[in-house]
Amino acid sequence: MTNRPAVKLYSPALLGLATELSHFPLTQTLELRAEARSRSCGSVITIGLTLGADDTVSQIGMQVSACAIGQASAALMARSAVGAAPSAITMTTAAISRWLAGEGDLPDWPALELVAPALAHPGRHGALLLPWKAACEALSHTSGSR
Repeated sequence: MTNRPAVKLYSPALLGLATELSHFPLTQTLELRAEARSRSCGSVITIGLTLGADDTVSQIGMQVSACAIGQASAALMARSAVGAAPSAITMTTAAISRWLAGEGDLPDWPALELVAPALAHPGRHGALLLPWKAACEALSHTSGSR
């Protein structure tokens, strides 16, 4: 039996992501809005998005009341969402769900590996998915409006 070091869930890099959320304030100018709430932990994320003329995300803002995993996941999504096509966000959300279920690899989204230690903590899976689900819900309001 080999003793492997445990991967630390709350690394300094992960905890530092929470401070990045201040760069993404939720403002009234963001056209597409949604809220996601975790039944298991009580976390809540309200997200606002605006799509540009090229139908990619041009602005994003959030109000986040979540644990460090939820905050980190929200920051990682937000920092790379501008310029992303809605389909990239929805496909990444589905891929994260598969990964958390043990049915796929960690999705290719910038710096998502920072939340990878949460895979071993099923109680944190909902918080990790929360901002992604909120973004998908907000983006679902675009059908037929553009």
